[in-house]
Amino acid sequence: MSAPTPGWLAALASRPDVAEHDWFASYVPPEGVSRRSAVLMLFGPDPSGGEDVVLTERAHTLRAHPGQVSFPGGGIDPEDDGSVGAALREAEEEVGLDPSGVHVLATFPEVYLSPSQHAVTPVLGWWPRPVPVGVVDRGEVERVLRVPVPRLLDPANRFTAVFGPYRGPAFEVDDLFVWGFTAMLLSSLFDLAGIALPWDDEIERPLPDRVMSPWMKQLDDGPTP
Repeated sequence: MSAPTPGWLAALASRPDVAEHDWFASYVPPEGVSRRSAVLMLFGPDPSGGEDVVLTERAHTLRAHPGQVSFPGGGIDPEDDGSVGAALREAEEEVGLDPSGVHVLATFPEVYLSPSQHAVTPVLGWWPRPVPVGVVDRGEVERVLRVPVPRLLDPANRFTAVFGPYRGPAFEVDDLFVWGFTAMLLSSLFDLAGIALPWDDEIERPLPDRVMSPWMKQLDDGPTP
């Protein structure tokens, strides 16, 4: 049975003012950016009720962003059909998703990630009839999860992640620590969708070792005597 698009997600997809949101407005790509990527924010009906979202945990053996939680996605190739084509292709390659089962609802403004010098387009999708997905390449992905949206919205699972001068929204569901771009995008879209619950952003937690790159651990340990 095919599940209809939930009202909050349809309303989010039709908003004309996403670019005016503080977070999107703060990360507008500069002119001349050549590296472009896309991520798929894929929501579907949760078997226990409500909706869930597909997230991946990167392999812990990677030098860049090991163990970090992300959306399926990657660089836009010349043969892709733009950002939508890239997001769907990457999701197929990473988690085994069948792109034909995804209803693409919207693409949102590009967000510039200065550390990697990428301009990333978030692609919003609805999965009316979810099928099993999983790790395709263990060299890249540790695990694939469908995380219930109510658990991400629960104020008990929300806090501010801290690393040096960095402060940003974060989520922790079971042992899944979501921070950085993924958390900021989720937080912003929950706000725009009008489903976010009040949470205490003064609660701070440091980044756990399992989500730090080697260079981050060296900084965290301080200079070597």
